[in-house]
Amino acid sequence: MAASSAMQSILARPPLNRVVSNRSTNRVNQFLIPTSYVPHLPRYASSMRVRCMAEEDQQEQPKPVTNSPSPPQPQQTPRPAPKVSTKFSDILAFSGPAPERINGRLAMIGFVAALAVELSNGQNVFDQISNGGIPWFLATSIVLSFASLIPLFQGVSVESKSKGLMTSNAEMWNGRFAMLGLVALAFTEYVKGGTLI
Repeated sequence: MAASSAMQSILARPPLNRVVSNRSTNRVNQFLIPTSYVPHLPRYASSMRVRCMAEEDQQEQPKPVTNSPSPPQPQQTPRPAPKVSTKFSDILAFSGPAPERINGRLAMIGFVAALAVELSNGQNVFDQISNGGIPWFLATSIVLSFASLIPLFQGVSVESKSKGLMTSNAEMWNGRFAMLGLVALAFTEYVKGGTLI
């Protein structure tokens, strides 16, 4: 980071040349010492263009640069959405659609349930687990896992069902925050030695 900052400060300064003098003899040295580096760009650099490479179905055709109006182009028919894989190994892969969604849904329910029980009974997370929480956790995990996997095995993507405020992206972020919240709640109660509230 320091090298990047130094390089930016060198490139940002205007080019200056200083004459080094020898004070003992009061003669001017014949060498000019540049105090900053200014890169030399070729003449054609200003006419270069940068183009984004999108996926094949989203890539636009390059348009010629002319001042005359171009004729209307025929509209392309939209391609159907690619089929969602229903293979067990694809759905439950590390980057597949199921693992993070299932864990996020379980974390959302677990975080709200842990706070609700803590407010009503005054038990921390570890007391809740040791006092009959494991069967509830297992039952909830099984029900939510099957409820999340059945549509995926039928080829229905989560993105196709997201509308308005309840989008699949919002669900993913809520699940991530719930996972962090549940871990933070358990860690805080462990360090504190009691309930959070």
